[in-house]
Amino acid sequence: MIIDGKTLAADVLARIREEAAELPRAPKLRVVMAGMHPAIESFARIKERRAREAGIDFSIQRFPDDVSTDMLVAAVKEGDEDALIVQLPLPAQVDTDAVLAAIPPEKDADVLSPEAYARFEANAPGALVPPVAFAVREVLATHAVSLSGTRAVVVGRGRLVGKPVATWLAREDAQVEVVSRESGGLAEALKDADIVVSGAGVPKLITPDIIKPGVVLIDAGTSESSGVIVGDVDPACAEKAALLTPVPGGIGPLTVAGLLANTLALARRAQHHA
Repeated sequence: MIIDGKTLAADVLARIREEAAELPRAPKLRVVMAGMHPAIESFARIKERRAREAGIDFSIQRFPDDVSTDMLVAAVKEGDEDALIVQLPLPAQVDTDAVLAAIPPEKDADVLSPEAYARFEANAPGALVPPVAFAVREVLATHAVSLSGTRAVVVGRGRLVGKPVATWLAREDAQVEVVSRESGGLAEALKDADIVVSGAGVPKLITPDIIKPGVVLIDAGTSESSGVIVGDVDPACAEKAALLTPVPGGIGPLTVAGLLANTLALARRAQHHA
């Protein structure tokens, strides 16, 4: 079964829109981005469209490619928005960790600052779930996939996909193994995995011969192959998998919906305390 992420995301956005309309004012989301890269630009545009659909005020603050770390840190600390995101990747000369660490935790919709992430890891009351983990949760919940006692393999250790998803799956009582290009052993890890979440960004990394029948395949990897956006999972895996999220149109739209759900939650808190 191929999962239609766009339809699931539209349901989440409709819910956000209803709840946002009940606040004293529309939630405000600001995006800080640097450099002009077509892929990043297109991601920002998608976020803008979905934010407006969900009744959220959206603004982008752009910086040139040669921006300094200090300029971005200052930009992240100023502003009166409810929620803030830093569009990754940042230019090579920028200290990304320093910029993310400067995001005020009470505005961190992407859960990328160390403080917000530590709260998520500790499952602290009111901690937000990182958007990709939110997307995975929505897919599994919608299709009544129970995680307790399952073998879950996460491919990749990145801060946007691998790390938060592995943390979330372990919390849901799955037995989690993380494999990366450096660690190797992908085929061995996958042969008896019940659930696979991949965020490696390597086209056709996962092929039908290395997965077991009935596996749940969640493809959160994106890369470009001959000018087309593709995922980590070979589409031929659909024959063997119980569930498969396609790229594009699977986890991507739900990740944006998760970001906007977090924006709503932060706006609600900020306006409640105002």
